[in-house]
Amino acid sequence: MRFSTFIYTIKQGFANIVRNKWYSLASIATISACLFLFGIFYAVVINFEHIVDEAQSGVAVTVFFDEGLSEERIAEIGELIRARSEVDHADYISAEEAWNSFKDDYLGEYADGFTENPLADSSNYQIYLNNVGMQAALVEYLEGLDGVREVNKSEVTANVYDSINTLVGYVALGIILILLLVSVFLISNTVTIGISVRKEEINIMKYIGATDFFVRTPFVVEGILIGAIGSLLPLAIVYLIYNNVISYVLNRFTVLSTIVSFLPVNEIFATLIPVSLAIGVGIGFIGSFITVRKHIRV
Repeated sequence: MRFSTFIYTIKQGFANIVRNKWYSLASIATISACLFLFGIFYAVVINFEHIVDEAQSGVAVTVFFDEGLSEERIAEIGELIRARSEVDHADYISAEEAWNSFKDDYLGEYADGFTENPLADSSNYQIYLNNVGMQAALVEYLEGLDGVREVNKSEVTANVYDSINTLVGYVALGIILILLLVSVFLISNTVTIGISVRKEEINIMKYIGATDFFVRTPFVVEGILIGAIGSLLPLAIVYLIYNNVISYVLNRFTVLSTIVSFLPVNEIFATLIPVSLAIGVGIGFIGSFITVRKHIRV
């Protein structure tokens, strides 16, 4: 494509938006509304997943050893555990540490009556997973290790967290698909109207030898521009809303700051900005390209 032709198609893309300004504004508003809902939904979901991840990070699998097991074998078991892909980290708790912790938490001054450690065989590994949904596979592996007496697990808790993550994933996918289909439909209608308005001009261009590419490109540019503009507006609104809402919630309900932690806005928008732009430009391109391809035959 020559540079002059490229400039022409860009100008025509802008001209199409101005020529059909009301329909273009309607499409921009619809895409903005869809991506605004997407941005809000994404911020809620990603924070919810962050809170769930923090909660499940406190769920541990505890491994106890056979009586009299050597320190060398215990260390070997620790190395095998930490080598597993599903393990985030494993902490070794000696019998002395377990007893001291128990005394501090439950006995206090009454612990002075014990002359020996009643938890002498309670050395263990506290294992924390990357994903509690992988707990069953890890437990099966641990129970097959020589020297392991018992494996304590929280099966119900793991299943609950795994089910929540799965449900959130399906709901997010469904809502995103609906928003994308609505946006593509609106852009398709806008481009269809633009084609119908210029139908006679398109016919003349085709009869004098203009290629389909030359005729199609301005409409594709129009769709891309509508998508890009429609994706930038909601990003600014979501940014302001997120900052203000999080600040209000933390200041109004100070107790929440000790229970949950929200992701910083920069971390959310590091993903949301490129994704929203890609979605806006993508649905603009797809919606206009499909529509032009269907109506350009004369």
